[in-house]
Amino acid sequence: MANRFILNETSYHGAGAIDAIATEAKARGFKKALVCSDPDLIKLGISKKVLDVLEGAGLSYDVFSEIKPNPTIENVQAGVAAFKAAGADYLVAIGGGSSMDTAKAVGIIINNPEFADVRSLEGVADTKNKCVPIFAVPTTAGTAAEVTINYVITDAEKNRKMVCVDPHDIPVVAFVDPDMMSSMPKGLTAATGMDALTHAIEGYITAGAWELSDMFHLKAIEIIARSLRAAVDNTPEGREGMALGQYVAGMGFSNVGLGIVHSMAHPLGALYDTPHGIANAIILPTVMEYNAEATGDKYKYIAQAMGVEGTEKMSQDEYRKAAIDAVKKLSSDIGIPADLKDIVKKEDIAFLAQSAYDDACRPGNPKETSVEDITKLYESLI
Repeated sequence: MANRFILNETSYHGAGAIDAIATEAKARGFKKALVCSDPDLIKLGISKKVLDVLEGAGLSYDVFSEIKPNPTIENVQAGVAAFKAAGADYLVAIGGGSSMDTAKAVGIIINNPEFADVRSLEGVADTKNKCVPIFAVPTTAGTAAEVTINYVITDAEKNRKMVCVDPHDIPVVAFVDPDMMSSMPKGLTAATGMDALTHAIEGYITAGAWELSDMFHLKAIEIIARSLRAAVDNTPEGREGMALGQYVAGMGFSNVGLGIVHSMAHPLGALYDTPHGIANAIILPTVMEYNAEATGDKYKYIAQAMGVEGTEKMSQDEYRKAAIDAVKKLSSDIGIPADLKDIVKKEDIAFLAQSAYDDACRPGNPKETSVEDITKLYESLI
């Protein structure tokens, strides 16, 4: 079976990358944008950097900001209505995964109206048309939604997250500008950075991994491991490294899948509104221990990418432990909690475990799992 790889048509990287938005919009003949951005980014003036580029080029736009941190079905429906009311012909998504995921769902529904029921997009939807063109401008270094074919929408009525996978939703252009990320507070930088590391590690060991994706994931682990602490301290070098590292991780996992770290994190976001990166960061080392026996020698290369020395002289057990310990150390250094005691209620574990087992990321896990196994993993973290 052939392996498929899908990336953006174009991407811009480095300080000042957003200046190319005007050039790309004019070259493509776009007339009016619906700018999707969350209320906090607008209030803090971060979105204004992009709006200034549009205004400076004489490009028309409307702003849609009814976007929650874990975007809901209702957010998407409101975005569809806003796009139609604006008479827009493209989308500009400014923010983290929430803004970009909302824009993806809106863009898909506009060009595939038979999927107006947002729930019908869950899983691998058989859409026929590419979504409305999206320009993606990340303001966090974590989700890599600007280069992935995935998006996640919360079904608040059922307390669950819907993972949607669709090659038609990928943004046509990504503008990965570390200057857009410099206003992130330390906590958000840490959380989104660990989300990126989880993408890289899960993508590297997932059942669908192969040589091309391995290349991206190992490089991403290396970049993130050397950059995240500095990014939390808001150094330019750290910001630039994380902007690139999270994107490289996205290039990989979007094409090969993830595993049960994400499966277990998704219900926490749906039920408790737990930030996705925090959930991933807490769960990652425990699931790495669980999956170790199914990963061959890959933990040796994870350890090396994390900066561990002497792995060639280590036994398999030793380098597997070294890789996990390096992840724990990075997480601790940047202030991530070590467990789920302050998040998960014991009476919810059965619901969480079943939701995680049903999650679209679970089949990619390198080790066969069960509801019982996932239940024990949750229990070990509280």
